[in-house]
Amino acid sequence: MIKNIFKVVGIFVIGMVGGIFADQIFWPYFVERPLFLKYHLESTPLYGVQIKEIYIQENTALKDAVEKVEKAVVGIRAVTPSEIREGSGLIVTSDGLVVTLAKLLPKGSKITLFLGEEKISPQLLQIKDGLALLKIDKENLPTLAFADYEKLKPGERVFLVGTVFKKGTPKKTINEGVIKYLDEQGIHTNIFEKKTLAGSTLFDIQGNILGLNMIDQEGKIITIPVLEIKNFLGL
Repeated sequence: MIKNIFKVVGIFVIGMVGGIFADQIFWPYFVERPLFLKYHLESTPLYGVQIKEIYIQENTALKDAVEKVEKAVVGIRAVTPSEIREGSGLIVTSDGLVVTLAKLLPKGSKITLFLGEEKISPQLLQIKDGLALLKIDKENLPTLAFADYEKLKPGERVFLVGTVFKKGTPKKTINEGVIKYLDEQGIHTNIFEKKTLAGSTLFDIQGNILGLNMIDQEGKIITIPVLEIKNFLGL
């Protein structure tokens, strides 16, 4: 009986020692031999973890950028006896200069600017080359950096922030896409939107301004590039 117990214990010990030897010495030794190298038996990198980390970082960057851009985007409403036009504008200086699309401001219209929930009557300073410059009596307003237009490339991810009016109340909305191509007309993306988002801002994932959006009859967005906006502002 005792002999049988010793046999079982001995077999167990030998098996345990053999397993440790194979795992720590025998297998690593042969994996490094030329015969085995071509089979790539080394540990496989965990690419899934890396991709997940990149995805989370990009989403966080986009969230931060949207929060930053939203603060600089305003709502625009222009009323004439025959029509109401609504869209968006962009704060470009901390002392109250706002740029928007000239087509949103028909001649003789009463203009209201929506800064958050506050309604403001702006002063119309200039209309030129499809753009309009407004001035509001405010200080320390949030502003954004202008992107380097020369570095824009087709395929780059871009994002839109604009103001829509729901039952007369302005709400911020976003959309995303990629740059398809750039030409003399502006920045062309694969984003489609309703005309109510005319004057919305196109920006990159860092929250830098790429331009102001026009909406054609099909809902396709063509963006007036940042270079034209800077020239309009005399920057």
